[in-house]
Amino acid sequence: MTTLTTSSVPVHLEEDASLQPLPWWRMAWVTWRQHRVALVGLAVLLGALAVYLWFQGLKMHNAYGTAVACHPASSGACMNAVNYFMSTYDLTARKIPPLLLQAVPALIGAFLGAPVLARELDAGTFRYAWTQGFGRWRWTLAKLVSLAVLAAVAAELFSLLFSWYYQPFIADGQTNPLAASVFDLRGVAFACWTLLAFAIGGLAGLLIRRVVPAIVATLATYAGLVLLVGVFLRQHYLTPLIARQQGLPVSALVTGNWATKGGQTVFSFTGEPSYNLLAQFCPSGVTAKPSSSGLLGGFAQCLDQHGYTLWASYQPASRFWPFQFIEGGWLFALSAILIAATVWLVRRRAA
Repeated sequence: MTTLTTSSVPVHLEEDASLQPLPWWRMAWVTWRQHRVALVGLAVLLGALAVYLWFQGLKMHNAYGTAVACHPASSGACMNAVNYFMSTYDLTARKIPPLLLQAVPALIGAFLGAPVLARELDAGTFRYAWTQGFGRWRWTLAKLVSLAVLAAVAAELFSLLFSWYYQPFIADGQTNPLAASVFDLRGVAFACWTLLAFAIGGLAGLLIRRVVPAIVATLATYAGLVLLVGVFLRQHYLTPLIARQQGLPVSALVTGNWATKGGQTVFSFTGEPSYNLLAQFCPSGVTAKPSSSGLLGGFAQCLDQHGYTLWASYQPASRFWPFQFIEGGWLFALSAILIAATVWLVRRRAA
């Protein structure tokens, strides 16, 4: 009777003080075996993109160097070199690659992060994995941290390559370094966004317990967070500077515009003014598009002739690295919190 009573009590090996836990390095082989398909896929994806950026970047840098070194700049040959660079690389190198690369962290989070726990829970194999000598929470922590570090390091190396590739457009002033299309692909932000996407995927997999729904939830959550930060949050990391529209630096990231007359604000807008606004306050501004200042510059000049002053709040390009460290810092902290929450929930979940 005593034997039967004793054998009916569940024994959690991870809580048995008489057992020596396996060393952490033993999980490296297990992690590789379980996730080798996703890791190879990640290596192929980033490798193919890196090869494209490298060869395309070499040609683009040569074309840009030829255009910059040409003198005098007003000569026909120099103008042709500039026009060749703009027409050849504006769409295929400046616009399309950044748009495609924005999806890389989301794909890593969905197809590497989400299945880490969701696959075990969906298939029921967690009942075996969590009763081994390594322990459920150490098993979870080892897999999440090792895969997260690997993904973040790969993303940072890729970000360095992209920064070199994209440098001609930043130096030429065609793209603001704080622009949402490229800001989170350079510096430390790309690695931190990748880390966060992975952490979101890991937590989603644990909470949903199904692979496909966890992938969908990861993609939706990540996309929503990127949109929220790019549109609303990032521009408020530091207090914007204020200047007259006509005195703005070319590389400034404008966050708001407003017009005053007699010390009173008459109207405000974001982005470019609507044609209704142009027609109401400055009809001549509809056609005022000087090549040196664009639509806003022409609008400012026309308003000035009618006694208005157009002001703008902006973030200077010199704040690129402060913004990078601010964004990277809170992304890293949030990622650590999500991973810690995932490990804590695994430790408390009954097998």
